[in-house]
Amino acid sequence: MNILIAEPLAPAGIQLFQAQAGWNIIVSNPKEYLKHLPEADALLVRSAVQVDQTVLAQAPRLRVIGRAGVGVDNVDLDAATEAGVLVMNTPGGNAISVAEHTLALMLAMARHISLADSSTRAGKWEKKKLMGTELRGKTLGIIGLGSIGREVVKRAYAFEMRILAHDPYVTSKLAQDYGVELVDLAKLYAESDYITLHVAATLETEGMLSREAFGQMKPGVRIVNCARGELVDEAALAEALASGKVAGAALDVYSTEPPPAEFPLFQTEGVLATPHIGGATGEAQEIVGVRIAEQVLEYLKTGVAVNAVNIPTVTREQYRALQPYLTLVERLGHFAAQIAVGNPGTIRLVYFGKVAESNTNLLRNAGLAGVLARSTSRQANMINAMQLAENRGWVVAERHEIRSSHTDTIRVEVETDIGITSAEGAVIFDRPRLLQIDGIQCEAGLTGFLTLMKNLDVPGVIGHVGTVLGRNRVNIANFSLGRRESPLHPDEPLEAIALVTTDECVPEPVLAELRENPAVKLARSVEFPE
Repeated sequence: MNILIAEPLAPAGIQLFQAQAGWNIIVSNPKEYLKHLPEADALLVRSAVQVDQTVLAQAPRLRVIGRAGVGVDNVDLDAATEAGVLVMNTPGGNAISVAEHTLALMLAMARHISLADSSTRAGKWEKKKLMGTELRGKTLGIIGLGSIGREVVKRAYAFEMRILAHDPYVTSKLAQDYGVELVDLAKLYAESDYITLHVAATLETEGMLSREAFGQMKPGVRIVNCARGELVDEAALAEALASGKVAGAALDVYSTEPPPAEFPLFQTEGVLATPHIGGATGEAQEIVGVRIAEQVLEYLKTGVAVNAVNIPTVTREQYRALQPYLTLVERLGHFAAQIAVGNPGTIRLVYFGKVAESNTNLLRNAGLAGVLARSTSRQANMINAMQLAENRGWVVAERHEIRSSHTDTIRVEVETDIGITSAEGAVIFDRPRLLQIDGIQCEAGLTGFLTLMKNLDVPGVIGHVGTVLGRNRVNIANFSLGRRESPLHPDEPLEAIALVTTDECVPEPVLAELRENPAVKLARSVEFPE
């Protein structure tokens, strides 16, 4: 396993990788890491390295990108997903550092710290000019009650501030637990003396502090942004500062980083600027460095993806409970795709029993990856399966039969322009087992080499199979039979199925010999990768 560390990482995090027997740890830097990409199984970055399609194209073995920090702006998530590469981050790891920086900036604005420092160093003694204000009794509006926003709440209460919060994705109960009033943006803008941003940059939040937003704010409001520069319309902020509507703005992030030399806001009075150092403390870097190392280790060794940003997220406990079913549904998808006739248009997954009560997003992706394995030369896995299916124009559907009398089983249906092929299975003694094909009960293990035959239920077929395989020195490990309970058409023999497990893959010339019997309608060989 080759671990490529492209940016500075906490020594304790590097040591976690170095403790793995047989692993190769490559400690590089943003200028030289590219030459190591062809051999990398994992890539660890912070914020300087830009991981785009060009970078990913140079890393054919890459399985996971670990971002030591919260934002993943420097990683092209669509390109990573398309390449089947997991991306994970460390939310909350620097929450306290950013929260403390937020309060530091608020205090610095309230007491004119930057101006007082430069004035005093210049030999002035401007006590009257530098008259400040207290935070006590002021209203703080917090936009975003995630891990950082909640840490700001805790610290703001120490200053006896009134706290309003806006976050459409948290419950009123959570806000109540933290003692804050959950309000809409209009009320927060109208009543806040300080407004601090702690949300991600999305289509919904980009430019949210606009001319219209500043127009709704009370005169003399102060703005703090330690989140993302894209959240603020910088031209509108400059206008609001010039007009006096906004008394001050403390910025740690910018729409372009670093900002250009002639950045207008730096020429505007009332702006306090820091160079994106909100999370830059020794303690925070140690935490995120160790956490991302632990997460990457766990994913590479067990498949558990913690804090993944480009696949559906489940807890460690949920993943461990689902893991046997992930193997099952992927192999069912692989089997159904191999035996289906025609071009797929719809993939349907049906869950029965207790497994239907779980989060099935990963199960869906695993099943799609199994189906896709036949039709794509690119790696299909749980990360990119949904995207690849959509690119092919497939319809993906799921059904949950929670109250079914079934045991815990999963069915994968592949609908083509010819018809529907289905395979249903279960986890038995922690092993994936095939139980039913196209509604006909027939059991076999989903491992090794399996040959499926569909035939008319007439005498001589079983003997024909044994004779052909024996003549070609193909050893039969297991032979399972099943047949439909009633004929598909009146006056016809019943349809039967045979599942033949062999010690080696049955080659096409031998399958052709099996099909020479007029009763044999289909003979397909399926190999399951171990």
